[in-house]
Amino acid sequence: MYKRILVATDGSSLSRKAVDSAISLAHACGAELLALRVVPRNPMTLWGGGVTLGPDDVAKIEAKWMKDGQATVDAVKAAAEIEGLKARALVVKSNLIAESILATAKKHKADLVVMASHGRKGIKRLVLGSETHNVLTHADLPVLVLR
Repeated sequence: MYKRILVATDGSSLSRKAVDSAISLAHACGAELLALRVVPRNPMTLWGGGVTLGPDDVAKIEAKWMKDGQATVDAVKAAAEIEGLKARALVVKSNLIAESILATAKKHKADLVVMASHGRKGIKRLVLGSETHNVLTHADLPVLVLR
């Protein structure tokens, strides 16, 4: 059915449920698992003008984000390999999360994207938006969303 499943994770407990389900589904289908973490490019773009950081601080934050992102996907890859799956760990640096998930899925020829819902409700969802919603809206492949 599926040959290559991309699971997007941010390392949260909610996304861990998506990871566990993606591993189970990949195992049932005999599919390869692609573990993806999208990390932000620059802390200044997230925090806006109210925070001043020097170039060294920005570099340290970005390095930490990349290290944490790699650790997240490496753990998913290890869990998948314990189940006998072929797996790859991917980290993409971008502020465009949904676009990066879809571009990575296309680049690596994924048949399915698995991800968690964001869990936000009410005004927070309206203000902050939903990367999951953006992936669902723009995907040209199946997307499995888990709560």
